[in-house]
Amino acid sequence: MSNVTEFEKEKLSYEVLSEENAKKAQEKIRAIIENVETVITGKREKVELTVLAMLAGGHVLIEDVPGTGKTSLVSALAKTIACNYSRIQFTPDVMPSDVTGFSIYNQKTGEFEFRPGAAMSNIVLADEINRASAKTQSAMLEIMEERQVTVDANTYKMEDPFIVLATQNPIESLGTYQLPEAQIDRFMIKISLGYPELMDEVSIIMHGKKAKSKIASVISAQEVRQLIQDTNHIKVSRLVSTYIVHIIAATRTNADIKLGSSPRGSIALYALARAYAMYNGRNYVIPDDVKYLAPYVLAHRITLTHAAKTEKKNPVDIIRKIVSSVVVPVTKEDLEV
Repeated sequence: MSNVTEFEKEKLSYEVLSEENAKKAQEKIRAIIENVETVITGKREKVELTVLAMLAGGHVLIEDVPGTGKTSLVSALAKTIACNYSRIQFTPDVMPSDVTGFSIYNQKTGEFEFRPGAAMSNIVLADEINRASAKTQSAMLEIMEERQVTVDANTYKMEDPFIVLATQNPIESLGTYQLPEAQIDRFMIKISLGYPELMDEVSIIMHGKKAKSKIASVISAQEVRQLIQDTNHIKVSRLVSTYIVHIIAATRTNADIKLGSSPRGSIALYALARAYAMYNGRNYVIPDDVKYLAPYVLAHRITLTHAAKTEKKNPVDIIRKIVSSVVVPVTKEDLEV
């Protein structure tokens, strides 16, 4: 990748967002994050990643122990952007039709009418998703990837913004079903909130309940839709795009990894890097954006070898090691190619 002369400049297929509009977008994103932070104290990085995943058109898997604020994060985000919010409490008896919706016969009109399921919303909390049966979990595949549901040969599209935030408890296996790799791969990022710091927890017990009741919207759904559109106009040079693919390719040849990331990982890292660049007030992506985001995007997409599992190696550490081993485009000329 050091030989940049092999790349020829090519015309972009999209108009690059102006620097002025990138700064305006940055202010709006910060307003969203700061508003959510009035409820989720001391977890700025995880709030940022969740909001940016939404703007990048992705979904979030939150794996953590009970009581760490997973549901509160989703609820606060929904109230912040004034959009529809639904919660699906997954249990073994939840049916696919509860998620996607179903058609019911209307005797008065003599026609079938579609009754939307819980997933027909803007922000969907899939609470304890690993408690649902494999049949119900599979109902989420089309929803997450195609952003639509198909019922009785009729297709119903989701409206932007649309994000699925799924939670699961990593320490309890009784009555749970392991998420299939195909579904895990559909989550743009996987995060863990973790326990709060001492003073943050003091603030939570003193003001948390009041903050939840007082949180109000700071941005409209239409403005969020515009931010999503703006994200698609952040410049990613061909060289940075190739840098992303080199990282993904390295996961497929690493000795500790049995199954590397799919091209969906490349697409997710590309899209999230755009949102992250805009959040930083830039209208272009730099390699540091990719380096920072790669562990969040790729760690849950790889399958470790038996030897790596035996040695208790961490997927996040493996991804960071891979990223550090891939040559980075560093000059201004590189980024302009």
